[in-house]
Amino acid sequence: MKLILLGAPGAGKGTQAEVICNKLNIPAVSTGNIIREALSKGTEMGLKAKSYIDAGQLVPDDVVIGIIKDRLGKDDCSNGFILDGFPRTIPQAEALDAMGIDIDRVIDIEVPDEKIIARMSGRRVCKSCGATYHTEYKAPAMDGVCDVCDAELIQRKDDHPDTVLERLEVYHKQTEPLKDYYSAKGILRVVEGQEDVADTTALTLKALED
Repeated sequence: MKLILLGAPGAGKGTQAEVICNKLNIPAVSTGNIIREALSKGTEMGLKAKSYIDAGQLVPDDVVIGIIKDRLGKDDCSNGFILDGFPRTIPQAEALDAMGIDIDRVIDIEVPDEKIIARMSGRRVCKSCGATYHTEYKAPAMDGVCDVCDAELIQRKDDHPDTVLERLEVYHKQTEPLKDYYSAKGILRVVEGQEDVADTTALTLKALED
């Protein structure tokens, strides 16, 4: 089964992708993970993408389309995959169509902007071991200190409220039109994000069958 997950930054697509991946035994292809790996390794593509990411903007199509095409050509994608973070624009969707890839289902996870801002701006990450926390939902035992290794907790630039707002504006302008694009093909299913992740997961799995 070939799937696409849509939804604004912070809507919880990654969690749903992992669940579907395990249930259907297909790989989750996340552009975010691919680009972060390139950033950490300091590759040419990673350096090229960094300025856009820091500004809360989308990475240029030519870079993203190239890495996605290479990834989908690998053997583990032969029986299906989940695309998380691609396509993000109509031209990217058209490029995917041009590859001759027939998508079976597009799942759109809907979460109000104000909830996304609260989720992301409260997130904290250990600068040493990478453990994640949230000021409201998963606070550390000691404020600003990691429970695992006692290192300092930081707020990533991507999680700063101003950056989150910029990313949401970009999403609504450039990515949200994909809902109409895939609705016209008859393969879009909308899932309302719930407070409890398990409830969202149940709705997502049901959308795969409808």
